[in-house]
Amino acid sequence: MPKKPPKDGPHKLRPDVAETAYRVMREATGQVPKTKPGEREKNPDAVKRGRAGGKIGGKARSASLTKEQLTETARHASAARWKNRGQEI
Repeated sequence: MPKKPPKDGPHKLRPDVAETAYRVMREATGQVPKTKPGEREKNPDAVKRGRAGGKIGGKARSASLTKEQLTETARHASAARWKNRGQEI
């Protein structure tokens, strides 16, 4: 889910129109290689920290839920998985 912009100022979720036009012009003239969506390099340290946090977070969340909440969450997930297969649970 995208984050909401802060109330105290603008938040750039996407590049400015002028920035996009400048990048496209540089790609068209061969000054920089063409980019594809999602091709940006990721910081390996940030990837490692995010993966570690995700591994811990799921276990911590499931440990904090009651049995009824865990069952309801599993039922909801199962329904979402089967939704596009034409079957209802």
